[in-house]
Amino acid sequence: MLYIIGLGLNEKGISLEGCEALKRCKKVYLEGYTVNFPYSVKELQRIVGENRKISVLGRDGVEDSKLVKEGKKDDICLLVYGSPLFATTHMTLISDCKKAKVKVKIVYGASIFDALGSTGLQLYKFGKISSMPKWQKSFTPDSFLDFVIENKKIEAHSLILVDIGLEFKDALEELKVAGKNKKVKLGKIVVCSSLGSDKGKIYYGEIEDLIKKKVKMPYCFIIPGKMHFFEEDVLKGFE
Repeated sequence: MLYIIGLGLNEKGISLEGCEALKRCKKVYLEGYTVNFPYSVKELQRIVGENRKISVLGRDGVEDSKLVKEGKKDDICLLVYGSPLFATTHMTLISDCKKAKVKVKIVYGASIFDALGSTGLQLYKFGKISSMPKWQKSFTPDSFLDFVIENKKIEAHSLILVDIGLEFKDALEELKVAGKNKKVKLGKIVVCSSLGSDKGKIYYGEIEDLIKKKVKMPYCFIIPGKMHFFEEDVLKGFE
């Protein structure tokens, strides 16, 4: 069987169900390509236990047939930051397991979306979620702002997840340039960094002011839609 286990938002966020599943597993893998962890693998290893070595996998290691083949013979697990199915990237693995008649058990954990309530913004007022890629010299896609434009039409809040390896100042510059290209007035935005961990921070302000902040990965952006006065009051506390 393959267990896909959500780690939650900090090194102690794995659930009791996840810990029990770990005890059954012969091999333990960690998905390491969708997020910048707010803690080290060494810290996670102490929680998991030194008798079960964690092997970090990149995209190729997760998406090839390795886990499917091993799951057919033994109980193994793939650890995923947050909640394992918040992003769709692991659905191909689940589909491949089903085709190979390998049992899959999903163990959920807290996702970044759970932690966004700390901003004071009401979760049911969020619209479609988008991802900001790291721009290259000859490739600067800004389609992530199309979701923001769509959400603004229904006065919804927009969550923008940031690609792994994209530094904070560079991401703000991308957001600023994309906004200009798409003629989107961004106004004050919310920055959430390492929420759910001891390092968690929330910032609220104009891009020109936020760029002075020292924000570490992982982080994400929120473009607020129409806000209730209570939402506005809570956000003012993060200025």
